Amino acid sequence: MIDKILPSQVAVNEALSDPPDAALLPGEEELIRNSVESRRKEFTTVRWCARRALGELGLAPAPILKGERGAPIWPQGVVGSMTHCAGYRAAAVAFRADVLTVGIDAEPHEALPDGVHESIALATEQQRELELRRASPEIHWDRLLFSAKESVYKAWFPLTHRWLGFEQADIVLHENGSFTAGLLISATEQGLATGATATPTAFSGRWLVADGLVVTAIAVESEPNGPTG
Repeated sequence: MIDKILPSQVAVNEALSDPPDAALLPGEEELIRNSVESRRKEFTTVRWCARRALGELGLAPAPILKGERGAPIWPQGVVGSMTHCAGYRAAAVAFRADVLTVGIDAEPHEALPDGVHESIALATEQQRELELRRASPEIHWDRLLFSAKESVYKAWFPLTHRWLGFEQADIVLHENGSFTAGLLISATEQGLATGATATPTAFSGRWLVADGLVVTAIAVESEPNGPTG
């Protein structure tokens, strides 16, 4: 599903249920030891997806541990993103030589819980949503906005190692399955991870609604002769 909105350089693996043979690798068990069973299953399955996606790149299975702010630690020279929600888990990976960063998110295609929309949506975003709802009332635009902001953060953080709040991304959703995100950050809030060449000020992404889910994705292709490690 989510592979339909990502470029061919990105390897994707998805699961609609938790495979009984999905297992954790050394180091991963410690990250989930005290979690409830449902959390263990989604944690295990999404890493199962990640290893299968890495296999599509020709890479051997490896533990997917957690780094700063819980971001996944990928093998050297690889970028990626993972997501899970009820009934869906997915991972997307690529070589950094091809793709600079990836951010994906999946959500149930239903309205956000009461109070959440107001806490994550800018006034400009809420105004644009009114027009989108009039044109396409069958789409839960509030949930789509939330998902797009999640994908933006997942694409942003590996490049900067800096927090990005919901209010710092102004998302413009388009009915054609695309979206843009302008980043509302000051010069003092900008930063770069090792190997990045410029602080991003905007992202472009794509979205899809199908099978009771909304998925969003961002993939920024690497510049020719840019950093590979």
